[in-house]
Amino acid sequence: MNETTIMLDPTSEQTPAQKQLLPRPEKLEGLTVGLLDISKPRGNIFLDQLDALLSDKGITVKRYAKPTFTRVAPIDLKQQIADEVDVVVEGLAD
Repeated sequence: MNETTIMLDPTSEQTPAQKQLLPRPEKLEGLTVGLLDISKPRGNIFLDQLDALLSDKGITVKRYAKPTFTRVAPIDLKQQIADEVDVVVEGLAD
């Protein structure tokens, strides 16, 4: 079966960007996982639980936080994350 995944970018519905999804790793062992808190209320609760689950499996975790959820992450933060981790989980909450 040939499935198509459609991801919507909420930043610009007028001119949606066409981007190829990166392949997901087959396993997380040996990789560094970044957890990005976008600074919405209770997002840290989800990420704390995920951090504990990953750490219990021996997976290296690095934590990051946006200064505010009302703006995109600063370029220097995005670059730091790209330099330091293999995969990222972004925690959204409300």
